[in-house]
Amino acid sequence: MSAHCCAGQLACCCGIAACSLCCKCCPKIKQSTSTRFMYALYFMLVTIICCIMMSTTVANEMKTHIPFYKQMCKSIQAGEMCEKLVGYSAVYKVCFGMACFFFLFFLFTIKINSSKSCRAYIHNGFWLIKLILLAAMCSGAFFIPDQDTFLNAWRYVGATGGFLFIAIQLILLVEFTHKWNKNWTAGAKHKQMWNGLLALVTLMLYSVAVAALVLMALFYTHSEGCMYNKVLIGVHGGLCLFVSLVAISPCVQNRQPHSGLLQSGVISCYVMYLTFSALSSKPPETILDENNRNITICVPEFSQGLHRDENLVTGLGTTILFGCILYSCLTSTTRASSEALRGIYGTPESEVARCCFCCMPDGDADAEEHVEKRGGQSVIYDEKKGTVYSYAYFHFVFFLASLYVMMTVTHWFHYESAQIEKFFTGTWSIFWIKMASCWVCVCLYLWTLIAPLCCPTREFSV
Repeated sequence: MSAHCCAGQLACCCGIAACSLCCKCCPKIKQSTSTRFMYALYFMLVTIICCIMMSTTVANEMKTHIPFYKQMCKSIQAGEMCEKLVGYSAVYKVCFGMACFFFLFFLFTIKINSSKSCRAYIHNGFWLIKLILLAAMCSGAFFIPDQDTFLNAWRYVGATGGFLFIAIQLILLVEFTHKWNKNWTAGAKHKQMWNGLLALVTLMLYSVAVAALVLMALFYTHSEGCMYNKVLIGVHGGLCLFVSLVAISPCVQNRQPHSGLLQSGVISCYVMYLTFSALSSKPPETILDENNRNITICVPEFSQGLHRDENLVTGLGTTILFGCILYSCLTSTTRASSEALRGIYGTPESEVARCCFCCMPDGDADAEEHVEKRGGQSVIYDEKKGTVYSYAYFHFVFFLASLYVMMTVTHWFHYESAQIEKFFTGTWSIFWIKMASCWVCVCLYLWTLIAPLCCPTREFSV
């Protein structure tokens, strides 16, 4: 009987119900959700390994507390002190293996429309085999010949993929703002309550944006320097005002009646956030005071005290950052998001106004059709009639996220001196990347407003 039970559990590791091995107290979960959760778990596992590889603290602790550390490193041919398993080059190799893993599944799952196909079964199951495959790819990258050429070439691939990941998030943010306004505007035709909500939320968004602008002007500027900060804060404040005026201009309103201040309010808040994040990532400036002592300017005085406890700041900040990356990956891989990137949007007639319009799960219509219990967590097979998200696009987003993690952990173009303990130390490369993201976001939003004016014969829908 016990042998039969063990065989059944082993089969579940290779089957399509990954979460059926969980305890009974866990709530019911959809098959599509459990599959995405398992891939996200693999992604976070490799990400944690990358953070450990970039940590000098962890490396020193291992040297101190692990017996026969030198002998172990020599036996696996990683150098006398495991130099080949730490640093930016090791992260590049591990992320190369993870990126290849997701890119392989991206190619494998192209044009899967039915969850009953053989390829769909492989995508939704065989977790133990896939974990072994992922580990083999990450380990095999350490045996690539001509390491210097590989690292130089892979660095540019990583930068390209990282920028593309950022661009996808910005496109989806713009799409989200239009969808939000269109959904609540549709509700305003039947209930005036939605008009009130639109006005209230818009007022709150602009209040936050203005408050952020004022606070950054107070804390990130100085009378004797900080020219970059002064110029950028002024330019970005002007950009927010400009896009707001364009959004409500008569020519735009005639072509796009769903355009309004709600969208520009969301974009303004996001621009202020990116501006704050960029200014926080910029190397601080120093000047001589009246006593000929170097003082740091262009950063808030209270932030200097926070950065003294580097381990706490790094641990908390890294956790929040990669939590946001994981959230972006999972929310970007819904069917609505993948269709939005191809310019496919829901028609206004199909809009049903709701406060949580963006949280409506896919495949609710047939979610309860088939529930199966295997001695553990109940799994709802919500893809009986077809896939509820694009498998190929899901893997492609995680492929780009792998490259983004690689570049982020290694400080983008300051890789040689990168350490996870100095993750939030200001660097010019991170500063300009965030600035560029801010400008691209504004340009994307402006294009959605003026595109119908530039191409009047073409049909646009947002």
